[in-house]
Amino acid sequence: MNYRHSFHAGNSADVVKHCLLIALVRALQQKPGALTLIDTYAGCGLYDLDGEEARRTGESTQGVV
Repeated sequence: MNYRHSFHAGNSADVVKHCLLIALVRALQQKPGALTLIDTYAGCGLYDLDGEEARRTGESTQGVV
């Protein structure tokens, strides 16, 4: 399977994933003590939702408004 996130960035599942991650980090920050986050699946970290790959699938139009 060849998965490239640039084709799927910003779709509804991606938005839900990021909202969940934000809520989880905020909840963990309420606990006393240090918190270490290591993102092993960040990819390039920035995706052009108006770029060729994102426009090809059009998935971001249903997720990011």
